[in-house]
Amino acid sequence: MKNFTPKPWVLPQPVLIIGTYNENGVANAMNAAWAGQWDSKEIMISMGAHATTTNLNRCGEFTVAFATTDTLVAADYIGLVSAKTHPTKMEKTGWTSVKAELVNAPVFTNFPMTMECRIKEKLHESETGYYIVAEIVNIQVKDEYIAEDGTPDMEKMSLIVYDPIHHGYLQLGSKVGQAFSDGKALK
Repeated sequence: MKNFTPKPWVLPQPVLIIGTYNENGVANAMNAAWAGQWDSKEIMISMGAHATTTNLNRCGEFTVAFATTDTLVAADYIGLVSAKTHPTKMEKTGWTSVKAELVNAPVFTNFPMTMECRIKEKLHESETGYYIVAEIVNIQVKDEYIAEDGTPDMEKMSLIVYDPIHHGYLQLGSKVGQAFSDGKALK
């Protein structure tokens, strides 16, 4: 077994697209990977000093979309450039947006699933950013990604995750087992 110094290698890391409105009302997005479920109706995201962070300070509402193989190139692009220095960066993505139903933030219609969120708490706020704990107030899923049981079908979404070790993107695969069930074989 080989040892490594501590690194940000909690796997897998989602590729999340955080949507906000800039001060002028124009939709903006950033790519975030350091995030996760905080509670049954809350998420946590590590935010640096981004244009999105400025937008969140002005309005604590945002959306979270899950990047896919189809959105990979544009999702990576918005992680490479900042709206601070590239105010028209969203035009290059080809994404379209509509206003979210319950929060003041854009829903990018190119993604299979989007969460509408509202900041509940900011943790460890400094000039370099903060962590946010946010309430999920609504989840929108496009009809073509709904399973026969009426819930979202992850296998249809072609979701990607970030590989922080080799700096790549990996597509999630197919179902390999049933949670809260398969382990019963060892009882």
